[in-house]
Amino acid sequence: MTDKPHLDGGAGPAAGNTPQVLEHEVQGADPRVASELLALLSGLPRARVKDAMVKGAVWLRRPGAGGGERRLRRASTELRAGDRVAIYYDPRILDLDPPAAVCLADREAYSVWHKPAGLLAQGTRYGDHASLLRQAEKARGRPRPVFPVHRLDREASGLMLVAHTHAAARTLTAELALDSTEKVYRAEVRGDLAARHGDRGRIDLPLDGRTALTEYRVLGYDPGADASRVEVRIHTGRLHQIRRHLAALGCPVLGDPRYGRGNADPRGLRLVATRLALRCPVAHRPVTFDLPADLSPF
Repeated sequence: MTDKPHLDGGAGPAAGNTPQVLEHEVQGADPRVASELLALLSGLPRARVKDAMVKGAVWLRRPGAGGGERRLRRASTELRAGDRVAIYYDPRILDLDPPAAVCLADREAYSVWHKPAGLLAQGTRYGDHASLLRQAEKARGRPRPVFPVHRLDREASGLMLVAHTHAAARTLTAELALDSTEKVYRAEVRGDLAARHGDRGRIDLPLDGRTALTEYRVLGYDPGADASRVEVRIHTGRLHQIRRHLAALGCPVLGDPRYGRGNADPRGLRLVATRLALRCPVAHRPVTFDLPADLSPF
């Protein structure tokens, strides 16, 4: 952070829709109420600053507090000289009206959710209100700890785990790395995958210099749409693994905005996480979670 306030992008947050950052170390003569100081420095209406705070776009680093940084949500927080505050302002993010996730199982130490397409798995510096983690944190009407265990792309939908204790987070993260854990997805891809590569197959193309393994089984083919329905199991968890592997076969996932050609789809990304089977960190026995049919887009 800088010792003086600045607004990346020039004219300041109120001037337009460009993402901008203001960082400031609190000085002795500064107003001490957080929302008041940030409104003064940014030129934003105080109500807009409060909205940004609630939505997780304001950060505080307090000397002597372990050196950590946290989101600052309470507008009336009294700041101290030497505190470092930052507002990451992007009105396009703050104005998002995110779709609601659905809790499918709550095991106290962890919970299982349906993440709809369009919802982030977790927040960014510019806010977290449009994320599953924030919805899970607030689900009981009072904040409770949330820890990411894995993620789904924003465009994808389906099952996600959220840990609520450090111990559960460590255990679940380790479980998901095991090949014995079953992670099943369903996808719709462009082309006749079975005709080109067989109705079952393994894709072991390395990704980003690391081993990656995906298995697929073709469930059907629609010649009118020139699209195949596919069940996919992944044995590793590389970035966009399913999307990249299927695109490498020449049968990209429909609606994928990043990988493949000729696969645009107005319905969005046709990829959904449908099953998780792993050892429960609470009951210490195998458990399986399946996405209910009424929550699956296809």
